[in-house]
Amino acid sequence: MKSKPIRSTSRRAKVVLSTALVVCAVATVTPTAATAVTAGPTTARDGLSAGADAGAGVGADAGVDLGAGVERISVATDEGYGAASITPDGRSVVFTSLKNGPPQGGNEVYVRDRRTGLTRTVPLIESWTPAISGDGRQVAATAPAQGMTAQRMQQHSLDLGTLPVSCHRCNEPSLSSDGRYLAYGGLAQPGQRRQVVVADREGGSVSVSLANNSAPARPSLSGDGRYLAYQNLEKADVYLWDRTTGTTSAPVDGPSRSASLVQLSDDGRKVVYLSGSDTYVHDVGSGTAQLVPNVTGVAIDPTGRYLLYTPNGTGGPSLVLRDLRTGTDETVSDQPATAETDSVSTDGRDVVFQSAADGIVPGDTNGTSDVFVRRFF
Repeated sequence: MKSKPIRSTSRRAKVVLSTALVVCAVATVTPTAATAVTAGPTTARDGLSAGADAGAGVGADAGVDLGAGVERISVATDEGYGAASITPDGRSVVFTSLKNGPPQGGNEVYVRDRRTGLTRTVPLIESWTPAISGDGRQVAATAPAQGMTAQRMQQHSLDLGTLPVSCHRCNEPSLSSDGRYLAYGGLAQPGQRRQVVVADREGGSVSVSLANNSAPARPSLSGDGRYLAYQNLEKADVYLWDRTTGTTSAPVDGPSRSASLVQLSDDGRKVVYLSGSDTYVHDVGSGTAQLVPNVTGVAIDPTGRYLLYTPNGTGGPSLVLRDLRTGTDETVSDQPATAETDSVSTDGRDVVFQSAADGIVPGDTNGTSDVFVRRFF
């Protein structure tokens, strides 16, 4: 596998709104992080107590260089973690515990600030991958409604508390960069058909698609909330909706193949989808698609240049980052690992992933799944 030249940073968001919910406090958790540094020191600070001044010493504007290497994000040792996403600037990571948390039997959601070294417990109980806005200020996740089995959507601002969202059996949240727009999939009644909705926190929502099945829609918003990619498995196609014109494209995969969506790039210019054993990166402007054969695409960076993928077949690394412009690859993990959408920061600088392997960083002996970030420069 070829090695790739070093590069630079930035990134995206997702989550939003409608009828009322609950407001909860945000707790601060401060266990010690483990980091394997291969170039330059890791200066993220840990061990701050709740209520400590995170702005003293290492803070939001401190310009901290975390150094290249691998950092363990889920630093507690008593449970497993997964379902992680990262902001475009690589600063904040949202992830979930794999244990059931009170009071509703779902999984707890955490946000790790890599500059301050603080991990915040967000009062959301979720059962699917949470989303985080590009500015790192808001998260969205699904949760069982009080006393009900149906899911509901919760959006939580780290500044404002829980924000109102109203939907029926909804999941798969995707947020715009500032958290104003929230896209999600849900079941529309009657008939329990799958719908894709984009809600505006400043008022109103749009039902973008309605399918005669309950298959996942995997909605993916651009950073500015203008474009939405989603899949319709009833027709086995991927579509792109434009908020400004109110129009939906013809299938981006064309008339001759079936496809499932991976992710829309943050700038709205690239749509990654799977078809057969291959991955395609569709260029919205030119209407052409770049073929990446015999791999399973996992995520794309906000600029649409760097593709995270899993090689098909056995042997070799489990996660690889490809520069689509030069065709060069870098290994993210050569041990068993998985990743979600929104797992690559701008310019491919950081990649967040989950692994139960022991030897990724020193001292990881809890024998369960943890969340890691590999920084390439």
